[in-house]
Amino acid sequence: MLKQSNPFMKQANLIGGEWVAADSGETIDVVNPANGQVLGTVPKSGQAETARAIDAAQKAFESFRKTTALERSNMLRRLHAALMDNQDALAELLTLEQGKSLAEAKGEIGASAANVLWFAEEARRTYGDVIPSPWADRRVMVNKEPVGVVAAITPWNFPSSMLARKIAPAIAAGCTSVAKPAELTPYSGLAWGLLAEEAGIPPGVINIVTGTASEIGDELCANPLVRKITFTGSTRVGKLLLSKAAATVKKVSMELGGNAPFLVFDDADLDRAVEGAMVAKYRNSGQTCVCTNRFFVQAGVYDAFVEKLAKASSALKVGPGVEDGVQQGPLIDETALAKVEEFVTDATAKGGKVVVGGKRHALGGSFFEPTVIAEATPKMKFMKEEIFGPVAPVFRFETEEEAIALANDTDYGLACYFYTNDLRRAFRVMGELKYGMVGVNEGLITTPEAPFGGVKESGLGREGGHQGIEDYLDTKYVCIGGLGD
Repeated sequence: MLKQSNPFMKQANLIGGEWVAADSGETIDVVNPANGQVLGTVPKSGQAETARAIDAAQKAFESFRKTTALERSNMLRRLHAALMDNQDALAELLTLEQGKSLAEAKGEIGASAANVLWFAEEARRTYGDVIPSPWADRRVMVNKEPVGVVAAITPWNFPSSMLARKIAPAIAAGCTSVAKPAELTPYSGLAWGLLAEEAGIPPGVINIVTGTASEIGDELCANPLVRKITFTGSTRVGKLLLSKAAATVKKVSMELGGNAPFLVFDDADLDRAVEGAMVAKYRNSGQTCVCTNRFFVQAGVYDAFVEKLAKASSALKVGPGVEDGVQQGPLIDETALAKVEEFVTDATAKGGKVVVGGKRHALGGSFFEPTVIAEATPKMKFMKEEIFGPVAPVFRFETEEEAIALANDTDYGLACYFYTNDLRRAFRVMGELKYGMVGVNEGLITTPEAPFGGVKESGLGREGGHQGIEDYLDTKYVCIGGLGD
């Protein structure tokens, strides 16, 4: 086990401003996916600890909801400063537990800070309305108020920025929260407790509990003090949370699975398309919900695109994220590696041609080669299932109508991308693609200023943009009478 050298590697729950162990004293090992070494442990908590965290959040809410928007904005500005002042240490911790390159990790911390700053500004813009009254002696107003205690459940692939998208709007709105970071990457979540202390955020406003997902999740769903659940993760788990949250009619925000298509038309700038494809496919080793899952390329440029994509893919530097120049780190664990292998085996059995990669990397562990598979067909598993790894299947299409039909042939609708230099086609295609986010001639489109979220089974609600704070607010109508002569 490594010594706790990183100042943000906290190995305890944060409940009501106190750092505490699990009641049982049990812990969970946290492993570096690049080498299998145990980094440390975190509490293996359950229902009891979660209930206390909820009680602490509710107690803090009674006073925190009365703070002014300006006060909360200033808290978030200090939190933004704390993130940026400690960007290197936070990035190092993120890389050690998640595996992504230091450059990507540093970018994630920067994105976390950008989200915090955005909601520092939005805190002061939760406007209500004064409505022209139909009665001469009454005034009609609409106010916005914080919903209360928020449960935030975050994934392992972006353990810092996904929490930023939930904690920041909660604070901006005047809510308190109980966060449950992923078991595989808990340290980047627990670090937010230390950052909150540094920023002067009152005790109990942010509570963080690690441990058994089922026990913690069940308490967050069943406890009536929790008024909103925000979750980023798989559609399967999202559906379970939706079902359980219905018992107490909580607000829910769900950012779930994706099956992103990437369309390349004959008239596209191929070099630009390949550049976008590399970001859209291989960022975080392909382990993002907005990563391209299916490439659809028009017949006239199919061979040229595959050649260019294969060349760029084979040039990626694979290795432990802490090493200089590494562009692709390991997959999160052996289970993820086996799943990627399964996709490749299925594709080759059904006629797919591995152009580059296709197997475990010589580095061993959970490293996998950047892979391009040509002659993909709709019969292959990745037509319907999310890969979550560095495998790029390339399908061939003939017409625009065929491409749109293939792209929409999925239960998911999070992100999609397409490349064309025809302005008329750009507007036609963006209107026909059934997705919450569309990138036209761009492979990286997320930003705090824009709403992030999907349609169909990719989720409910939006994170970011001015829309991102709405789900943390209740709307209250007030009618004031007796104002006549």
